[in-house]
Amino acid sequence: MKKKVQYVKLVEPSIKEARMRRNEKIDIHHFLMNPKYLNLGVGKKYLLKTYGCQGNLADSEKIAGMLEMMGFEETNNELEATFVLFNTCAIRENAEERVFGELGRLQKYKKQNPDMLIGICGCMPQEEKIITALKEKFPQVDIVFGTHNISSLPEYLYDRMIESKRSIEVLSIEGDIYEDLPVKRDHPKKAWVNIMYGCDEFCTYCIVPYTRGKERSRRPEAIIEEVKQLAKDGYIEVTLLGQNVNAYGKDFKDLNYTFANLLEDLHKTDIKRIRYTTSHPRDLDDATIDAMALGGNIMPHLHLPVQSGSDTVLKKMNRKYTKEEYMDKINKLKTKIPNISLTTDIIVAFPGESEEDFQKTIELVKEVGYAGAYTFIYSPREGTPASKYPNPLTEEEKHQRLEALNEVVNEYALKAHKEYENKIVEVLVEGPSKNNDKILTGYTPQNMLVNFEGDNIKVGDLVKVKINKAYSWHLFGELLK
Repeated sequence: MKKKVQYVKLVEPSIKEARMRRNEKIDIHHFLMNPKYLNLGVGKKYLLKTYGCQGNLADSEKIAGMLEMMGFEETNNELEATFVLFNTCAIRENAEERVFGELGRLQKYKKQNPDMLIGICGCMPQEEKIITALKEKFPQVDIVFGTHNISSLPEYLYDRMIESKRSIEVLSIEGDIYEDLPVKRDHPKKAWVNIMYGCDEFCTYCIVPYTRGKERSRRPEAIIEEVKQLAKDGYIEVTLLGQNVNAYGKDFKDLNYTFANLLEDLHKTDIKRIRYTTSHPRDLDDATIDAMALGGNIMPHLHLPVQSGSDTVLKKMNRKYTKEEYMDKINKLKTKIPNISLTTDIIVAFPGESEEDFQKTIELVKEVGYAGAYTFIYSPREGTPASKYPNPLTEEEKHQRLEALNEVVNEYALKAHKEYENKIVEVLVEGPSKNNDKILTGYTPQNMLVNFEGDNIKVGDLVKVKINKAYSWHLFGELLK
């Protein structure tokens, strides 16, 4: 019989509580490391595994920043890690299964090395069922926290390492804002910049509003100063992050300042490339499109998730726009920014999606002509309204629809990429290709992946490449000296 683990600190999540929106005052906290934590990690190593979206990647950079401030060193070797932390995603069930598989695999390492600490954070712990599973099946986990209390990690580590106290502390709250967290950037020339947190959209299939809290915007002066400092530090590109960046500023009570205003102000900074994600079509307004049309350092690419081409399905998803309204915005973007590249997210086999509904999605993909799309079979998330909707489609039918959609997406992505054959593009170099270290990779302003041959090129260089061949998911070219 498994020995039950006693958690000294035990605060568990509540989906019901997370659903509440009380419009309470948003507090801004400024992080300051307690001196007693500063040398806790000296001589010890950490391994941080990140799953999910850009928001999780940005959170992991802050987590790494705190750990290294405490004296920990990073490692990729599980056998030498004192602390292994999983920063998790709850968007789809398969992401959760991967994490549980990793936790199970680490059990044997912990038996070999009882001093190894294991932690899990991010979106998964914000679900009640996950906490139940962790307590019942994974007693080897020492520290569990959610999306709202990343800044408390030093405290949890101190409690575990010095006081031998295990902790589960997951808060189901609207959320606050934490400034001045240390950051260990994962890329030498590209940086994530959070501009807001949370989501108030409550799409019926999505768990994010429950895991990330309500929409809350950072003050513009803090964002602008961070971008200016990144430019001074030699960064080339920033990506502005939020679950719904188009809603930025709507929560300000004392300031009339929108996402369009922020783009206009960042346009005046010295940073060479500005991108943003993720956008919600409902909140994409004319002012934002006009700000994008300023060009310069604002890149001509937009990821605008449509999810479905059927008004019936969109209504069931609670997306709060129609296909016509979406296309109106697409046409405005193409008119005002002729060189724009558009990508999207699409869910197939949503409960109740008929063959006619699916064909409307196919038609929309052809009409827009996306340069790429992330496509998924609907994955029910416990606690969301859609998880209770009946779905008569078989697994075979779901996969058939996904395959059919991908064929069309790839066809039109190829058409979009072929527009660049024999043209010269500017590429921000990422480094060697994962498949061939003699080939370099990078991205155009339109966020298209380019592979090319070249010598004496560094990560972060901006180079000119002539495109010789287009493919559905990348371009191939030659470096111009």
